[in-house]
Parts: sequence; structure tokens; C-alpha cells
Amino acid sequence: MKKSLILVALCLLISATSCSRFPGYKATGTGLYYKTIVEGTGNKLQPGDVIHPRLAYYIHDSLLFSTDYLSERAVDQVHESLFSGDIYEAFSMMHVGDSMSFMISADSAFRKQFHAEELPSYIKPGDYLRWEVVIDDAMSEEAYVQEMQKQQQKMQEEQAVMEQQSKAEFSAWLAANGVKAEPRESGLIYVCTKKGKGPKPGYKQNVKVHYTGKLLDGTVFDSSVERGEPIAFPLGVGQVIKGWDEGIALMSKGEKGILYIPYDLAYGSRQVGPIPAFSNLIFEVELVDFE
Repeated sequence: MKKSLILVALCLLISATSCSRFPGYKATGTGLYYKTIVEGTGNKLQPGDVIHPRLAYYIHDSLLFSTDYLSERAVDQVHESLFSGDIYEAFSMMHVGDSMSFMISADSAFRKQFHAEELPSYIKPGDYLRWEVVIDDAMSEEAYVQEMQKQQQKMQEEQAVMEQQSKAEFSAWLAANGVKAEPRESGLIYVCTKKGKGPKPGYKQNVKVHYTGKLLDGTVFDSSVERGEPIAFPLGVGQVIKGWDEGIALMSKGEKGILYIPYDLAYGSRQVGPIPAFSNLIFEVELVDFE
């Protein structure tokens, strides 16, 4: 009995690391275990702070997730815990610049944080996830919102410049290449090169179209003619770019023509495969059939 009391006293007096369930870690009393790897010199994280944590978590030394694999920086916010001893309690202990390791109940994390209806087979009762966390920066929610607004405004301004450049490039190219046909209200220009016969296809009718698509510099980015198989789609339902839905509806069976499509009737500000963002496009098209 006396020997047991001495051991208890020792556990209270010496570093908790020697009596922790996980060697080298200290316990908070809420089920969270922690270890400081690098002690930061920045401010302590406060409730509401927006952070960009670099983190990874493991089960039995097997990596389950890492922010290193994300295409953009991870964003989170310090807030009330979802359960005792969770990652948000861990965040609240940290300072900017800290690098820390935490042991967190795997069962609670999967059920209460990840909202898993069932635990994965590799998680057993009593298992803990090891989280490695680095806090590089933090800002108040108000400052974060202001920063996001600035970035959004900058993106809008850059997009407006790109839009004007694309429009100017399209006009200059049409003039330089002798395209004198008047654009439709949408901005689409259609030039018929071979008349077809009969009616034109209507909304939702299935059309078959041969095409060759080019950038303004003449680069061919796609061609059904080269593949030897026309594309088929229902007209007007948005399965193709707007310039196609509008342009193919102007044609009769067997007709051939050229669609000069401004960027906003093509892929807009998106890059799609070899087609750069804000690209004006040229399509040589033939309405093979429709029904």
C-alpha cells in the first residue's frame, strides 16, 4: 500500500510524460494528449480565429490524411469542441508558430467530427488518432472576411481586364480575316458555306454534327472529322456550349458552315483541356442529321 502511494505521488510530482498513456505526451484530463515539438512565439489562438493549419493524422503510424495533398491551403476556424479532447480543443491550446502532436480518440473523431455512421474496419475500440499540427498564421474572423473581399475584388478586376482583352482580340481577328457577317444579338457569328435542305432542328431534337474546332491562331483542339464519327446531342438543353446550341439551330440537314463563337458563348473564364480561359473559338460544322 505504501509503495502504491509513493508511485502516485511520483506521478503527480514529475513530468506527466512518464505516466501518460502515450510516452512523451501530457494529458489534459479531457481525453486529449499533447506533445510540443516546436514552441512558437506568436499569439495564442483565440475563439473565432481563422487559421491555415498544416496537419496530418495517422492510425497506428499509417497516414490517413494530410493537408499536403490538398490543391489549396486548408482553412479552419477555432471554435467550441465537438467532443471532449477533440482537434478544436487542441487548436485552442496552440500559438502561432507551434508544431504539436496530439492523440485524439479515433472513435469520437470518426463519429462526431467526420460523421461516420460506422467505424472503418481498421479502427478498433480504444484506438487513438495521432494528429501532427503546425499553425503558421491566424487572423480574426473580421480580418479574414476583409481579406477575402479584397481577393474577390482583385479577381473581379483581373477578370474584367481579361474579358476586354478577349473581346478586343476577337474583333481584331474578325477584321483581319475578312469576316464581315453581322453578329447576332448574342455575339455569335454564323457563316453558311453550303446550304442544306428542309426544316431546321428544334428544341430537344437529337442532332448529329461533324465539326473541327480551332483557336484563333489556327490550332485544332478537337475534330470529329478526324475521328470519323459525328457528335450526337439533344439541342438546346445545355449539353454543349451556348454557341453550339444557338448556331446548330440555324442550320438545315446537310448544311455546312462556320461558327465564330465569342468566349462568353464558349467556355468563358474556364480553361478546358487545351482551350485557354477566355478563348474565342471557331468551329467548322456540318449538320449531318437530326430527328
